[in-house]
Amino acid sequence: MSPLLAIIMFAMGLTLTIADLREALTDPRPLIMGVCLQFILMPVLAFSISQALSLPSELLVGMMLVGTAPGGTASNVLAYLAGGRVALSIGMTTLSTLMAVFVMPFLCSVYLSTVIKVDQVGMLISILKIVILPVAGGVLLNALCPKLINRIKPCLPSIAVIGICSAITLVIAMNADALASLSAIVVVAVLLHNTLGLISGYVSARLCGMDIPTARTVAIEVGTQNTGLAAALAFKHFTVLAALPGAIFSMTQNILGALLASYWSAKPPKNRKPLTD
Repeated sequence: MSPLLAIIMFAMGLTLTIADLREALTDPRPLIMGVCLQFILMPVLAFSISQALSLPSELLVGMMLVGTAPGGTASNVLAYLAGGRVALSIGMTTLSTLMAVFVMPFLCSVYLSTVIKVDQVGMLISILKIVILPVAGGVLLNALCPKLINRIKPCLPSIAVIGICSAITLVIAMNADALASLSAIVVVAVLLHNTLGLISGYVSARLCGMDIPTARTVAIEVGTQNTGLAAALAFKHFTVLAALPGAIFSMTQNILGALLASYWSAKPPKNRKPLTD
């Protein structure tokens, strides 16, 4: 699981340039809002939904790993399809990924301390190995060999998709018996989490005075989690069953995200005035 995710994160790093990040920083408000919703709203939703549905502790752990995870790389493609701001999406994904090194272990410890022992140091080291080093390596290689990377960039989404699909298949195969009896309640929990994240991201951005393309970007970013990281950490530090919410969320976020992006792509914003006007 970890090598698969490292490959995906390396591919993400290859797509990043300093210019992308500089553009995203021209207006830091949506960047800050997206990251705050990512690490405040999504964990609260995950915990609240798990408690409301009385999920067993293993699934609660899995929901919290998804809820505290950084933005997923698929959000960048979905933001483009939805008519959003791609540079902003890349900036939010990158910032939340970097912050996850410290924020994810801390939040898991806060929410799960009464349920299960959380190895914060172990999680931190795992995230460094699985996320930060591959991303940094990709960015460095892109800076050193831009012509070469531009040639292989069209292949990078396919590499990411293959890696994600392989990870999902592995998790589902290892949870085949549990899935038969728990699928309904887990799917309901994950769908609620995913849907509320998308809605909350969009509404929050509009209420804060952001234009439609920005609101679409924030919505997709908040509703798209790095489920591969959540599943990898579940395997490494918790139980196999704890990886199940991440696997299901990976499927629902890509289906819901694609449907939403398709809907928005057919509706170019006629005006960009915020709801507060």
